[in-house]
Amino acid sequence: MQAVALNPVQIMKSEAEEERSETARLSSFIGAIAVGDLVRSTLGPRGMDKILVSMGRNEGQIEVTNDGATILRNIGVDNPAAKILVDISKTQDDEVGDGTTSVVVLASELLREAEKLVSMRLHPQTIIAGFRKATDAARAALTAAALDNSNDPEAFREDLMKIAKTTLSSKILSQHKEFFAKLSVDAVLRLKGSGNLDAIQIIKKTGGTLGDSFLDEGFILEKKIGVNQPKKIEKARILVANTPMDTDKIKVFGSKISVDSTAKVAELEFAEKEKMKAKVQKILKHDINVFINRQLIYNYPEQLFADAGIMAIEHADFAGIERLALVTGGEICSTFEHPELVTLGTCDLIEECIIGEDRMIRFSGVKMGEACTVILRGATTQILEEAERSLHDALCVLTQTVKETRVVYGGGEAPGVDICGGGSGDDLEGGRHSEGLSQAEAAGPGPLLGLLVVAATPVG
Repeated sequence: MQAVALNPVQIMKSEAEEERSETARLSSFIGAIAVGDLVRSTLGPRGMDKILVSMGRNEGQIEVTNDGATILRNIGVDNPAAKILVDISKTQDDEVGDGTTSVVVLASELLREAEKLVSMRLHPQTIIAGFRKATDAARAALTAAALDNSNDPEAFREDLMKIAKTTLSSKILSQHKEFFAKLSVDAVLRLKGSGNLDAIQIIKKTGGTLGDSFLDEGFILEKKIGVNQPKKIEKARILVANTPMDTDKIKVFGSKISVDSTAKVAELEFAEKEKMKAKVQKILKHDINVFINRQLIYNYPEQLFADAGIMAIEHADFAGIERLALVTGGEICSTFEHPELVTLGTCDLIEECIIGEDRMIRFSGVKMGEACTVILRGATTQILEEAERSLHDALCVLTQTVKETRVVYGGGEAPGVDICGGGSGDDLEGGRHSEGLSQAEAAGPGPLLGLLVVAATPVG
């Protein structure tokens, strides 16, 4: 029987590229290690900042930062392994808030150690088993070294201060770390263990120095009180809304109205005014003295509110009204037919305040008593942006510490003493521990888990 020759079947797209075996593995190692080397120089108290210059739509925009998540979010990577490290940094930022650079550097160093083991003809699954054993050993050592001072408020506050100062030591706020550490601890302790960072608002205002920043025990909205409105309201009953307060025009694409006299134009304007007046009357039936709207409030309804003695605040952005509804205990509404179904926000005092050269509105005595506002001052926008990122990292770490009150000393002391110094490699299963450790030491200092992987990986 004559054999039939078949053309090779192509299952991938014509532009697709395929890498196999050692080529694919080497490509992954190189990509991941390159990402680690990129952010390594930003790590620690002597870490350097990166200058990021935007291209495309935001071309020319400059960002100065040493925040690992920010750097990796703004660079374009094509290597699959490198993208995984970028995702690790993003997850660390979302879940913990700090350590975004450290986690990438540690992961890249682990892969660097793994590359050496692969070159020794060790199977990848064998190396993975070593990683897992090393992780268990490190976790056990950290648990044994942990301290818990949550039952002693003064000692626990001192722990929080030290953690905050450690977090800020590598940031732009390092020159004021004592000041901002106290500010961060005060803000987080106001949360009373809830961990709801939405209750802490950060406002950036250009001018002054970082040392002029302060913590305000209340909620501050970056808006002005309307014309002829009351400048101060006590025992406020607040309706937070997202509704159009211009003329309720018929929004039909391509529609138009034709009139044959100015009298009919006046009739249309009068009808629109009456419709808006009826809407304002519905709002006033909610028994409120403060109305805050996400959208604009035009002159006519604003005057109606002023005549009724209602403080009207317009154009509060979406994030602003979301947080405002949260801290005042109200809800955002768009329709006003059933006042009995609407939950109003409350606070003891609303007044206008001046920060820098801007007028703002302060809400004191809000229902969520832990709510507060951090006002950041600085010379430039870049400084303020980086200061906000630094402060956010500190707040996130402190919030996590309040939830999980056990702490360990920094600098690698606990794992360094209890694992490496304690000879934990002899307690791990696998062959040729001493040989693996000696090879790792000869290769140079690596991260703790990298040494453990070498010690824990069985050979043959």
